[in-house]
Amino acid sequence: MSLEKTISHEQPFLMNSVSRNTSAEETLLAKSMESPGCLTHEELCALLAFENTDALFEAAYRLKCRLLGRKVALRGIVEMGNVCAKDCYYCGIRRGNPNVKRYQLSEDDVVRMARWCYDMEYGSVVLQSGELESEAHTEFIERIIRRIHDFGGDSFSITLSLGEQSEEVYRRWLEAGAHRYLLRIETSNPALYAKLHPADHSHSRRMECLRVLKRLGYQTGSGVMIGLPGQTLDDLADDIAFFRDMDLDMIGMGPYLPHRDTPLGRDIELTLEYAAKQLKLGLKMIAVTRLYLHDVNIAATTALQALDERGREQGLLAGANVMMPNATDTEYRRNYQLYENKPCLDENSRKCRNCLNWRVIAIGERIAWGVRGDSPHFTNNHRRPII
Repeated sequence: MSLEKTISHEQPFLMNSVSRNTSAEETLLAKSMESPGCLTHEELCALLAFENTDALFEAAYRLKCRLLGRKVALRGIVEMGNVCAKDCYYCGIRRGNPNVKRYQLSEDDVVRMARWCYDMEYGSVVLQSGELESEAHTEFIERIIRRIHDFGGDSFSITLSLGEQSEEVYRRWLEAGAHRYLLRIETSNPALYAKLHPADHSHSRRMECLRVLKRLGYQTGSGVMIGLPGQTLDDLADDIAFFRDMDLDMIGMGPYLPHRDTPLGRDIELTLEYAAKQLKLGLKMIAVTRLYLHDVNIAATTALQALDERGREQGLLAGANVMMPNATDTEYRRNYQLYENKPCLDENSRKCRNCLNWRVIAIGERIAWGVRGDSPHFTNNHRRPII
């Protein structure tokens, strides 16, 4: 039997058995708000198993407001291309999916979309694409970074989300003017990672790439998928501890959402019950991560909105402080679907901006226009690039 067929699509999410009472919950929440990283593995599991989600989310939100204020930082995402050398079992743009219409934006188009983000006062742009490794690709990204840096300078932050690369490539992009790098680990459990990827995909290499990014001086981010088949609360607690152990500055994680053209998602139906379960768990992970790490940037990802129209707002109210609106031209968005039911496929960038602004205002927050939104964890540690 192939590895793809051994992945269980119907295994229920394994919930830890945790005894709960109101006073114990209040004590644990109070402890988590006192200082970062003070919880044990068992206490992280207990928070993730909380049934009183109102209290959990309120505590995380209060902590976020205390440390970061009632404001939201924006990163405009430019999805540069969906050509990918990877064949991950969960991803809609995986190399082995023959149903994807492949595209690659031109250098001028990428710079134009990034300039739009700058003009609209997003404060930051994320350049994202499928994973590719070649000298031509490295030079292509270098030229784009330099052109963006020419008009934005260091007041406009450039985040890269371009997968695994060599230390030399990461250094060249940093020297060109990039500031941040997001490389999601997807799961910190090597055994689970192996079930989600072909044999030629290396968990250890991904870990080493994160270490290199940290050593070079990038503001470094990672994240995981939440609610994977076979995943446990112990796994998720370990993921949160991994964020701390890697000393990460920003966290971009979201609920696992299936795609019908993938081995992992072809037999999973996105029912209302499934969506509600995944949303609840995704919000819990945001809240517990905030309560454990305190001063990192945490994104309310688009995946939350795919599960509920107000999913991103709920993410903010559970402790997130970053939103990432899509700034890609609408003609390309349907071809960059890592999962199905992705929202805002037909909304142009200006409409997305206006909608997002009113959504944030409606929950009592405000957008920090024209501000880079650096991770307090990064700036508090006074780290500088080593180039």
